[in-house]
Amino acid sequence: MLVARNPDPDSSLPYLIRVPLAGGLVFRAKDTWPRTKAIYCHPVDADEWPPDPEIVERVALKSCVRRGAAIDVVADRGREQRSQIVFTRARGREMVFWQSPRTRKQARPDVRLPTARASGIAGLEIVVDAHERYPYSFSGQQVTTTKRGLSCGDYAVLGQGGAVVAAVERKALSDLVGSVSDGRLRFALTELATLPRAAVVVEERYSSIFKQTYVRPATIADGLAELQVRWPAIPIVFCDTRALAEEWTYRFLAAARSWAETEAVAAERIGGDSALADAPAAPPPSTAEVRRWARENGIAVPDKGRLRPEVHEAWRAAHSA
Repeated sequence: MLVARNPDPDSSLPYLIRVPLAGGLVFRAKDTWPRTKAIYCHPVDADEWPPDPEIVERVALKSCVRRGAAIDVVADRGREQRSQIVFTRARGREMVFWQSPRTRKQARPDVRLPTARASGIAGLEIVVDAHERYPYSFSGQQVTTTKRGLSCGDYAVLGQGGAVVAAVERKALSDLVGSVSDGRLRFALTELATLPRAAVVVEERYSSIFKQTYVRPATIADGLAELQVRWPAIPIVFCDTRALAEEWTYRFLAAARSWAETEAVAAERIGGDSALADAPAAPPPSTAEVRRWARENGIAVPDKGRLRPEVHEAWRAAHSA
């Protein structure tokens, strides 16, 4: 994907974006990437792409696929990877917005998330599983996070002696559908049932299940119902957005921590070994990450293909401390 300066000095959209899809889609854009907010884009004819453009950024892509009224763009780099170009209608006309997971409109239910601390806990410590790829930050709450290995669940709070009081398993819709289909969710609930309190939170509406095209929606709905009947003490909660799922997770874990400290029955149920384990080793860097590091440090590397072994050795030496 190419980002160039708009040669039109009178335009309020200073950049041109060329997306490698359908022969090359061209948009005028407000910025080069949706970092802090969704970017308004104006689609134009491919002829508007200048013959000698002033390139601002070349973004290597892993994937660029149109899905219905949106284009999913996945960049081949360590940060700011995923984004989506969405075609919609507003005020009676066609509009296009470029958004990322961070800037995606979180107010779909049109609610404002509260900032009051949950269960009166001034500073809640939440353990985040080391395998969680895109963890919640809980940035709007009085929370400190520790990333370590969890034997079950993605987020947990600990009681006295380091025992896990409660855990929450996070599911995006695609992961939920897949784990119900292949039976992984059944085993996950079996492990969660060993904890005093546990829950599964889904970052979507329940109605989204019935919009699936690659699996029979009734199969997923029946599977969820069966699991909920078998493990009634582990709620499966559907939240409209990722932000609401994060908010629900925070308040559930805070309530569980308060319960563990104030209820006498908690002392009888909390025991055994902690569900914490040593965090796994950090994954090796991608070729793109090593290539970018090498260029930043004055090491000559090719634009494509494999890197010389000594480049990888230099990266490991620089990051061994």
